[in-house]
Amino acid sequence: MTKPFALFLSVIFHPLLMPTLLFAVLLFLAPSALNLDMFGDSLRLSLLVLIFVGTFMVPAVLTYYLLRIGYVQDMQLTNLSDRRLPYFMTALIYLLVAYLFSFQMRAVSSLAPEIGILIGSIAVSILLGGVISLSWQISAHGIGIGGVIGVIAGLIARFDVSDLFIPLLVLVFLTGLVASARLKLNAHTPAQIGAGLALGFVTGLLTVYWFFI
Repeated sequence: MTKPFALFLSVIFHPLLMPTLLFAVLLFLAPSALNLDMFGDSLRLSLLVLIFVGTFMVPAVLTYYLLRIGYVQDMQLTNLSDRRLPYFMTALIYLLVAYLFSFQMRAVSSLAPEIGILIGSIAVSILLGGVISLSWQISAHGIGIGGVIGVIAGLIARFDVSDLFIPLLVLVFLTGLVASARLKLNAHTPAQIGAGLALGFVTGLLTVYWFFI
C-alpha cells in the first residue's frame, strides 16, 4: 500500500463520516431495521443529509476553527494533545443531535427512535475515546468503523436482518484496509488500532442488544 492511497483511505473513512456511512447502509439497504421502509427515497435522503450535517459538517467546521486559532496543529489531530477538546466537543455535538432526533423531531422519533439511540451511542464511544486520549492515542478511525460493524453485526445477530450480510462482509474488508492505512502512515500502533476497533464494536453491539426493541 502506498502512502498516498493510505492517506486517501484515511480521509474517506474519517471517523466523522462513519455515522453517515452507517445510516446510509441502514436507510437504503435495510430501512426495515429502522422501521422506515414506508418512507420514500427522497425522505430517507433528507434524513441522511441532516445526519451528515449534524455529525460531520458541524464538528468539522468547529475543528477547523480550532485550527485557525492555533489550538490544534492539523485537521487530522495527529498530536495527542490536539485531540482532547475536539473529542469532547464532538461528543457534545452528537448528544445534541441525538436529542434533536429523539425529542424534537417527533415524526421521526415516534417511528424510528433507533436513530437517536445510535447517535447517542456514537457520542458515548467518542467520549470514551476522549477520556482514553487523555493519556493514550487510541485510534479514532478504529472506533468509528468498529462501531459501524458492531451495529450491523448486532442487527444481523439479533433481528436476522439478512440484507445487511453482504454490506457487513464489505465493511470487514474495508476495515482491514483502513487499519493497514493507519499503520502505513505511522498514525497508530497495532494495539491502538485494535483497541479502537474493540471499543467501537462493543459499544455498537451492546447498543443494539440493550436499546433496540
